[in-house]
Amino acid sequence: MPIDNARRGFLRKSIAIVPVAALAGAGCTPDSPATSAASPQAASVPYQPAYFNPGEWAFVQAAVARLIPADATGPGALEVGVPEFIDRQMDAAFGHAATWYMQGPFVESAPEFGYQGKLAPRDVYRAGIEATDAHSKKNFGGKTFAQLDAGQQDQLLKGLESGEVKFDTLSSQTFFGFLLQNTKEGYLSDPMHGGNRNAASWKMIGFPGARADFTDWVGKPVQYPLPPVSINGPQG
Repeated sequence: MPIDNARRGFLRKSIAIVPVAALAGAGCTPDSPATSAASPQAASVPYQPAYFNPGEWAFVQAAVARLIPADATGPGALEVGVPEFIDRQMDAAFGHAATWYMQGPFVESAPEFGYQGKLAPRDVYRAGIEATDAHSKKNFGGKTFAQLDAGQQDQLLKGLESGEVKFDTLSSQTFFGFLLQNTKEGYLSDPMHGGNRNAASWKMIGFPGARADFTDWVGKPVQYPLPPVSINGPQG
């Protein structure tokens, strides 16, 4: 399969497994920082993370760039602002697990029972990044994850995904699961949440966004011609 078609297929399938709330509302509360739209003026100023420290921020940027890299088909996760999306989520309801049941007992459970850990997502990220960088330094000549080359980063990410890399503080698979899921969400969600800047991923896969009315185009033997629309209005 050509690389371009494989990439589009992966992203279309991702829409099916990213919750609808993530595409439209990202599960944010009305008062959370993650619901504020970035103005055109703000987009020209480099985003300053509110939750992640500089080392953690370097990890997030490097990791999402490997999970969804840029190619000839379209921009990658880094280019469309996925790190910003994830950082915003850390101080939103999701990051604090504000709507989750987080009481014990905490036991090992099958994946179909959902997340059973005692750490809120923001704490999973903090512990997971620290443990990943510690593992990286131990096994790659003192280098953090962000300092590795692309091949080494891919090798380490695969180790997290498979559980081959072991952490003392939490499951590496749990950490990788959050990272991958949130990267997909940030890449495909409404631009109002910081990711999918200028609706770039929607344009790439032909998703029209939050348009309220398609009746003028139903049944017409032509490709839908209008650009994607965010909940907050047109994008690009």
